[in-house]
Amino acid sequence: MVTQPHRARGVKVLKAVSSPLRLQILNLLFDKSALSYTELMNSLKMNPSRDAGRFAYHLKFLLKAGLVEADVEAKKYYLTDLGKMVLDVADRVEKKAFKPKGMLVRTSHFTLEEFDANKIANSLIKEAKVPPELAQKAAKEAEKRLLKSKTKYLTASLIREVVNGILVEKGFEDYRHKLTRVGMPIHEVTASIESKDHRPQDSSSILTKAGQTVLGEYTLLNIFPRDIADAHLSGMIHIGDLGTWILKPNEVVHDLRFFFKNGLKLDDLNKIPIESPSDLESALTIAFNVLLYAGREINHQQIYNYFNVFLAPFVKGVDPEKIKKNLQLFLLDVNQHSKVTLGLELSIPKSLADKPAITPKGQIDGKYGDYVFESRLLAELIIDVYAEVSLVKPLLSPCVVLKISKEVLSDEKAQAVLLKAHDIAAEKGTLYLANMLAKESGYTAFSSSGVKLAPDLTGDWETDTLRTGCLGYVTINLPRIVQECEMDKNKFFDLLKERYELAARALGIKYSVLKQYGKNSLPFLLKSSNGDTYFRLENCSRIINLAGLQEAVESFTGKGIHEAESRKFIDEIITNISSFKHKIGRKHGKRLYQAILGSSEASERLAQLDIEKYGIVKIGFSGTRDKPYYSTSKRLKVKTEPLSVKSEALDLMQRLKGLNAGGSLEIVELDTVEFKPEELMALTRRLIESSQPLEFFTYNRIITYCDNCKKSWFGSLHKCPSCGAMSTLGTFDRFSFT
Repeated sequence: MVTQPHRARGVKVLKAVSSPLRLQILNLLFDKSALSYTELMNSLKMNPSRDAGRFAYHLKFLLKAGLVEADVEAKKYYLTDLGKMVLDVADRVEKKAFKPKGMLVRTSHFTLEEFDANKIANSLIKEAKVPPELAQKAAKEAEKRLLKSKTKYLTASLIREVVNGILVEKGFEDYRHKLTRVGMPIHEVTASIESKDHRPQDSSSILTKAGQTVLGEYTLLNIFPRDIADAHLSGMIHIGDLGTWILKPNEVVHDLRFFFKNGLKLDDLNKIPIESPSDLESALTIAFNVLLYAGREINHQQIYNYFNVFLAPFVKGVDPEKIKKNLQLFLLDVNQHSKVTLGLELSIPKSLADKPAITPKGQIDGKYGDYVFESRLLAELIIDVYAEVSLVKPLLSPCVVLKISKEVLSDEKAQAVLLKAHDIAAEKGTLYLANMLAKESGYTAFSSSGVKLAPDLTGDWETDTLRTGCLGYVTINLPRIVQECEMDKNKFFDLLKERYELAARALGIKYSVLKQYGKNSLPFLLKSSNGDTYFRLENCSRIINLAGLQEAVESFTGKGIHEAESRKFIDEIITNISSFKHKIGRKHGKRLYQAILGSSEASERLAQLDIEKYGIVKIGFSGTRDKPYYSTSKRLKVKTEPLSVKSEALDLMQRLKGLNAGGSLEIVELDTVEFKPEELMALTRRLIESSQPLEFFTYNRIITYCDNCKKSWFGSLHKCPSCGAMSTLGTFDRFSFT
């Protein structure tokens, strides 16, 4: 007796959906959420005068069945929960009846599954936080379009594209943004595998490129706010190493004492720990392994500051020939695997000289000041190895930084080592020279990239310069600002401040992500020993790099870089940037530094984007029409008679010192002229002792090497002078296109 009314209602519901017109009304209300009487008739393309009676009959039928309800005040009709349920059942019945085999989907999990619209809805809810009702509507619409296309084979990426198109059409751009899929087009993957680049690629480099492309897209879409992402994509700024931005810092300055004391202990159960070294050979083994493990977690340079000083206790009483042999093996191994800078001391700074010396087996024996002889011997032997290995072609890695202090210039033995170094510089131009004459430079750590870390954070040189590094670079496109400012100086500096803050925010985001997830992405660097975490992430410098200063200044003033109007504009740029740094730095990081540092990736990309945007006629650039770039390095040409650097060039370097907070590297070009080491060493003294001293510089030689006859020559040659070969020539130039 009780069930009869329920059955009667069920029959009424089934009758309600038995009419194609009524089912169409239910679908319209599902898609549009709510429609008025007139809107429903118009959507059904019914004539109000001719079809009013028929439409009213069907609508009333749905109302009585409880599938539709009316909002009297709004004069709108809505689907009830029962109506939604019935519509869902009707859809499933329809699919079973007319699509028995279904559409097959190749999923991102490498499986082949039958299409299910519910999975679309669930994905929208989970990934993009789309409200359930909207997710169901989008999924239903996607299914309709795919069915209409009569596609029998689908991919997950195609379905996602269809869904994204629906979201865009409906005005839900934010949801579409969250649902964007990252990856590489088939064409790009194929091109990467079939690359005919001059440099051979192994499988790991192809995998790395693919992975970094995906992570770069992910960072732009999901990590950065829209304004930062758009600024990078448009070429206002350049975010370096975008593919590893959220995974790795750029550089690290190691402290070998940590590993000489604690050994090398890894979390991997399959790896046998290496105990504290007992001799020179095991000390170099640890030093090499540190580079290998840390190299996976660093984008560019690793720096061993005080390399010869910290190694000195391990060579006491050891035969120099044995030391030299071990050093040669170490340097050649490093050359094969890592980008490394070795900082060498020809005299031991006083505060370091007073520090307890870590000796074999992690023991303390005296102070580092007790090992002056051994420290200098190591420096000399490293220079000797470089000279021997570089006889044919230059040894470009690891890079050697020689620090020149007042003590070095007054010590004959130290000067003898320095002379040997200048012999290599005169021939191959591969050594870097750090001016330590200024009192504030005493404990600065230098990277061959030009990045420097001074004791300017806490005042403690160990805390500020060791076991930390450079977080990353963001490069500001200065010539773009000139194009946008319409020659209005106030607008130029407003735009510069805006870009400076964008760069600072991008660096701050990198720090926050590494701070949060670094335990996963930096397991070696952030490993603790006795509660002491090795890498001090919070002390890293953050570099805001400037691209195209010369091009921007000359375009804005219409004058050469050395003319008075240009010099005045440079001074104004430096003053404004110093002001930005003071204000913005307090908000976005204590070690936020400006710099002009070489970056071929940024200099080429930004110049190319500007040429595409404004045309090649309007853009002042360096290089050629085929390979345009903006200057991101500072170069000085040597005059031969007398041997010197132009005073106006030194004046410009002095003027730019206000942009050296994050580092600087002056490149002294030696061209094709031969120099005696004594002449070059005398030039070095003039460059560091003058009233316009250089802080950190290198002599650059362009070397052409013939792989056929194993000979090399100064300059860039197209034909071997010895054997006449052309295809076997290779050119060494450390600073091309910067």
